[in-house]
Amino acid sequence: MIRSDAVFANSFPQQALPRVIVIGAGLGGLCLAQGLRRAGIEVAVYERDADSTARTQGHRLHIDQRGRDALAKVLPPHLFSLLAAIVGRPAPTVRGFDHQLRPTGAFPLEDSPQRPVEDVMPAHTVLDRHVLRRILLTGLDDIVHYGRECVGYDSERGTVTARFADGGTARGTILVGADGIGSVIRAQRLPHARVVDSRIRLVYGRVPFTSELREALPSAMFSVFNSVVGPDGRFVGIAPVEYHESPATAAARLAPEVTLDPTSNTLAVMFGRRSDRLGLSDRDLRAASGEDLRALVRAQLAGGHPLVTTLVENWSRPSIFPVTVRSSVPVPPWPTSNVTLLGDAIHAMSPAAGAGANMALRDGAALATALATGHHLPAAVRDYELAMVEEGFRMVRLSAANGTRTLGADLLPG
Repeated sequence: MIRSDAVFANSFPQQALPRVIVIGAGLGGLCLAQGLRRAGIEVAVYERDADSTARTQGHRLHIDQRGRDALAKVLPPHLFSLLAAIVGRPAPTVRGFDHQLRPTGAFPLEDSPQRPVEDVMPAHTVLDRHVLRRILLTGLDDIVHYGRECVGYDSERGTVTARFADGGTARGTILVGADGIGSVIRAQRLPHARVVDSRIRLVYGRVPFTSELREALPSAMFSVFNSVVGPDGRFVGIAPVEYHESPATAAARLAPEVTLDPTSNTLAVMFGRRSDRLGLSDRDLRAASGEDLRALVRAQLAGGHPLVTTLVENWSRPSIFPVTVRSSVPVPPWPTSNVTLLGDAIHAMSPAAGAGANMALRDGAALATALATGHHLPAAVRDYELAMVEEGFRMVRLSAANGTRTLGADLLPG
């Protein structure tokens, strides 16, 4: 038995609709907030960053069928239509190449039958993370509170109170940790849940997708993702972001309340390798300037195809940043209470399966649906957690296995 129904039911008040406190305004937390707002459930989101652009959080997102279906459930119809009009629609294939850009294989991604509607959004699309986050924030100005760092919570019969670094508190019926891989909610709720270092380091950058670059890029690379694997586990990922319609133009036409900056088509280009083969400590990697990181990657690519080196040479300097790839270690289901988790706060994963953002969106929509059913709250949260644990950790294992096979990442414990 995972739980005693009599015990965990006491954590919930006897009321039809809860008040939900969400810690973290990332993709999963905002997806949940949109779904709860649409269902008429009171929700407040608390984010430690000063605003939505306070730090670099990645460039390109690949939205798969799980992410698309989640967004269709939670967004007001006109915002989903905006998203569908914007997203890039590359060939639904992942392609492999060696370091001289000789093809090594292709993996078609599953797609669902297209519905005969003008604004249908295919199952595999791409866009900039900032664009999606801006759309998810639309209509939530009154419930998203920035500069509020959560440091823990107190739970008592019927309520849970989040505590913040500024001395303030927020009380609700349910607390949701959507606060990412360093989650303070997970640390308190599941202190046995671990996050481990895969030993893989990535350097991200983006390249303006000019007409000249378009002509130089092999036609096979106009796919969802392209994996270039060289000797000794040197890896380059190349992924185009070409918008179906200009985000700013589409917003003016379909959702004038959404302010989207003019956005150009780009290539996301990332380099990855084991940390012990980079010749640079983690401290130095974090302290390195964009030009230092470019020089590091250029040296690592010596002997490879000149087009790959050219892409790195053309990285936009402000877009270059390093990432330490870490992963959650799967844990079995836990006794349900009125504190739960979603996304990277519980099942952080390597980007090697392109699933992290989609799983966070899936969690947000699933939890919003569960809480809106009007069913007994303990049962609703329990059912959400059981499905989330199964699917989330399945993708953690798949991502870790891909990282081990392609880049030589450490094996996931267990």
